[in-house]
Amino acid sequence: MAMIPNQLPRLASDPAGRSLGLDLPPGALTGPADDPYLWSGHGPAGPGGWSALRPAARTAGLLPVLLAGDDDLDAWHLMPEAMSDPADHDADEVLAELWEEYLASEIPEEERDPAVTATVEELFGEQPEYEEVVAPYAAGWPGLAPAWPPRTDPDAAAAAAATALTRPGSWMEEARPALVPARRSADIPAVIGWSGPLNHEDDVARLCAVLRSWEDRFGARVVALAPATLVVSVAAPPRTVEEAEALAAEHFAFCPDNITQGDHDTLRAYARGALLNAPLWTFWWD
Repeated sequence: MAMIPNQLPRLASDPAGRSLGLDLPPGALTGPADDPYLWSGHGPAGPGGWSALRPAARTAGLLPVLLAGDDDLDAWHLMPEAMSDPADHDADEVLAELWEEYLASEIPEEERDPAVTATVEELFGEQPEYEEVVAPYAAGWPGLAPAWPPRTDPDAAAAAAATALTRPGSWMEEARPALVPARRSADIPAVIGWSGPLNHEDDVARLCAVLRSWEDRFGARVVALAPATLVVSVAAPPRTVEEAEALAAEHFAFCPDNITQGDHDTLRAYARGALLNAPLWTFWWD
């Protein structure tokens, strides 16, 4: 992967990062001693923690992200050496392939085990058929949604999202601050070798290519990661049902579990309930 000059090794002898114009709280480096790929704080970031790290982008080429969940990063199974370069992938091609892979995994009704179907329906209720789930796009991958104008500055939207996520009572109130040597926010998962979507896509750089496209089209920023969860701020959320449905197709290919195992079991319901005017997108992989 094309990397920027990595300033994280300097934190080994300068833990507060003062030589980089920073004032970091106590934390630790992750990765090889001569080329760490992550700095993370020991304690919660708090509502202002993410914004306090923003100057690191200018002074050291380090981008902030929140880390929620298990404090032991060994449990995250980070694998940067296993990831390709997001620049090597095309967002439309990646999503089209993932869409087709999901379709190919569908078992025709006549071939389904009645006992398995009964168990699923007992646990989760009657499940919609594939054509209903992906309507109005049952005919196939519809292509990328068009870009639309941002409502606010993307970095300001990211700061507001990080503040909201770390307020008392939020599910991420204990999230820790982190810094990653990445050229752009979309590359953060690939740089640290995040394995959250492993059951869906084992090379997260392919999904980062989609995140790059969302950065360009919708002012998206990667704000937070948990072991299997990704949170993205959005400066240009969809404003109409038509826009939301077009974007929902991308989300379905990117993370089908958001729909098939989420609160909205069809693409149309997800578009209206989770995307319309929503400044924050959350993805979870089983």
